[in-house]
Amino acid sequence: MRYQPLSKDLYIKNRARFVKGLKPNSIAVFNSNDIMPTNADGTMSFRQNNDIFYLSGIDQEESILVIYPDFYNKKQREILFLKETNENIAIWEGHKYTKEEATEASGVETVMWLSQFKSTFNTLMAEAEHVYLNTNEHIRAVVEVETRDARFLKWCREHYPLHKYERSAPIMHKLRAIKSTEEIEAMQTACDITEKGFRRVAQFVKPGVMEYEIEAEYAHEFLRNRSRGFGYTPIVASGFSACVLHYIDNNQECKDGDVLLMDVGAEYGNYNADMTRCLPVNGKFTERQKEIYNAVLRVKRGAMDMLRPGNVIPEYHKEVGKLMESELLGLGLIDKTDIKNQNPDWPAYKKYFMHGTSHHIGLDVHDVPNIYQEMKPGMVFTVEPGIYIREENLGIRLENDVVITGNGLNDLMANIPIEADQIEDLMNS
Repeated sequence: MRYQPLSKDLYIKNRARFVKGLKPNSIAVFNSNDIMPTNADGTMSFRQNNDIFYLSGIDQEESILVIYPDFYNKKQREILFLKETNENIAIWEGHKYTKEEATEASGVETVMWLSQFKSTFNTLMAEAEHVYLNTNEHIRAVVEVETRDARFLKWCREHYPLHKYERSAPIMHKLRAIKSTEEIEAMQTACDITEKGFRRVAQFVKPGVMEYEIEAEYAHEFLRNRSRGFGYTPIVASGFSACVLHYIDNNQECKDGDVLLMDVGAEYGNYNADMTRCLPVNGKFTERQKEIYNAVLRVKRGAMDMLRPGNVIPEYHKEVGKLMESELLGLGLIDKTDIKNQNPDWPAYKKYFMHGTSHHIGLDVHDVPNIYQEMKPGMVFTVEPGIYIREENLGIRLENDVVITGNGLNDLMANIPIEADQIEDLMNS
């Protein structure tokens, strides 16, 4: 791994918090992600399952975490099962955790090899009543590939059909909603790396540059700062492409007079940043571009004022919609007749602002916490309003990542220039 690991104390605390959500005499199992194949003998880069990482800090394939807090043998109340290495693996794949290293990383005292899993698990299951299994229950997830967790669920139900099965996901969603100080520090690092990339790119952009060249500039800066790279597929969209919300081709030339929308974020230690900034390709906004830009910036600031403990995402989005409606009226993009005749389920402002303003962010870019729960200190959200005018080949979105505190917000991207004048000065310095 490139990043500096977080302290094992964090994972010890996370497991203790998870255990409080279990029914008496329960066992819980978490599996790592698969290494996904491509073609022939090719594979994708490994990305750890965020739940086992949250509970253990173990960032390695073929790992299993078992938690059974009520088991009579204290040494087996937490067990990590790892892939046993050998000389051949070491030569071809590199170093894997030793048992001692896994304990140091996770705080789990009992570490076994995977070859011991079935017999040990059978002993534990003979005493357990409830079995907590993990599934991906994100409300926007589209899962077509069977995961290790899904395969284990089938295997477990087949071999132990009479146990009482429970869901780990609701507990994990609740826990992961509130970020610890250590997690916020990791996210701040991801945001700081993103800032370095943005400042590099702002000096690079000019008419004639290709979008993929800009993507490469970000990648260079991210990798040299201990990031694995992008937290998600980057959007580098100039001109009309900025009106395509999930544009990822990044293959067009940036032309004089266009605005470039960049939705990018670095990953650090499996935690993510999510930033959007817009640059005038030639270094100076037109009056119309600046007018739209400043309208989006005002909505963003108004939205940030609403991110407070006790608010909830659906109501918050309605209020942000009112801010956007007012701005679009002022810009002449909609009129009072449009509002009077609007469909309440799809207000008039959505013609130009059709997505949500905020989402949870953390180990997942679109993090797992429930959008219907009240906002609380320690939650981290994006704030990302936008205006997209297809007929003008202009899309503007501005986005920062912020932490809700007891008395306001901690803006993790406060140091990244966002004022139109700041952007122009940075590009022309």
